Amino acid sequence: MKKFEIYKNIRKRAVIFGLPISLFALMMVSIIASLLIIIFSFSFMLIIGILIFNATLYVALSKLTHNPQLFQIVKAFPRIISNKKNSGFDYEED
Repeated sequence: MKKFEIYKNIRKRAVIFGLPISLFALMMVSIIASLLIIIFSFSFMLIIGILIFNATLYVALSKLTHNPQLFQIVKAFPRIISNKKNSGFDYEED
């Protein structure tokens, strides 16, 4: 009998192959464009170059997903200033 894991992280974003939906769509557009280039080209070096490009793009996007601070621009001031007491609970990250 098959066992299914209970999905407890309902607040986390959906991921496909370790990428969020938007970055996965970018990866699929790159792969489809690469397939079109491969179909209409007859150069072996171009095909190898496209495969290396897609692999590099996937690694870069997965690194960006796991470390989003790489390209984040820090603002000087917070968006909201409040005197409300902080409870210490963070509901966004599990």
